[in-house]
Amino acid sequence: MIRRLTIMLVTPARPASRSGNRVTADRWHMLLTGLGHTVNVVTTYDGQPADLLIAIHAWRSADAVARFAHDQPGKPIIVCLSGTDIYAYQASHPSVTHGAMTAATALVGLHDLVALSIPERTHPKLHIIHQSASPVVRRTPATDTFDICVIGHLRAEKDPFRTAEAVRLLPQSLPVRVTHVGGAMDADWAARAHEEMARNPRYIWRGEVPASGVADLLASTRLMVLSSTSEGGANVLGEAIVSGVPVIVSAIEGSLGLLGTDYPGTYPTGDTQALAGQLKRAIEEPAFLADLTSRCMARAFLFTPEREQAAWSTLLDKVTRPL
Repeated sequence: MIRRLTIMLVTPARPASRSGNRVTADRWHMLLTGLGHTVNVVTTYDGQPADLLIAIHAWRSADAVARFAHDQPGKPIIVCLSGTDIYAYQASHPSVTHGAMTAATALVGLHDLVALSIPERTHPKLHIIHQSASPVVRRTPATDTFDICVIGHLRAEKDPFRTAEAVRLLPQSLPVRVTHVGGAMDADWAARAHEEMARNPRYIWRGEVPASGVADLLASTRLMVLSSTSEGGANVLGEAIVSGVPVIVSAIEGSLGLLGTDYPGTYPTGDTQALAGQLKRAIEEPAFLADLTSRCMARAFLFTPEREQAAWSTLLDKVTRPL
């Protein structure tokens, strides 16, 4: 008999946010509710009773983890590791980040290489759950322009203007266009985007768009670039993969952990010249672009809603099963 749980899901992102943490929280709310559980999504934990705590972001949710462990001892805690937890806050705030990881009953990672960058003592707690994604209904890219999309907010970890800078290096004879969607974290980032558009006719920044706008962009593009310096397992990469959109990515664990370590569509992080070379090859060599597409489609099975739901069902059963 399936046990119905009351789950407290803590995320640092406010309800109206389009951040990855909030998108993940909202999707997990639907997924876990679909499994029959009662799920309350909050930004802080204030002592509410629950059978289980799921905390998105070890460092930012550390207070919630500590309070839940104190107020409801013995009840399971699942901590989802974000990219900044794994690749930044372990170094900058080790006691807080590792404290939340130690208090957790289980850790959730979103890509297959997470174990390479967390303490070995935490490996037995680690469960990899790939975030599911929905494919676009039909792809209709333009034939007279090679459209490239960048999907990500304007902030340092995304290295957001790397693709714009790379297409400046391409021959003028190549009909290439970059469309970038994602909100600016502050006025300075927005100003940089406007400056880039003013001097680079191949670059368009549309700002923040709803999920339907992201789907429309994926449907109309030939290629997506994910240029991040760190990622915990970007959901947009799964969206591109299941939609049959080939990708070129910076060679970071968070992307290779989803695409496979032998994926050929990579470049050294921050290397504009190398990215330009990969883009030129994708534009001029149909066989290379077809290979990237084929390799992405071969990974699409990882991102089905059924697989994600089954993984969560298994994990919840494990952490709540009587000893």
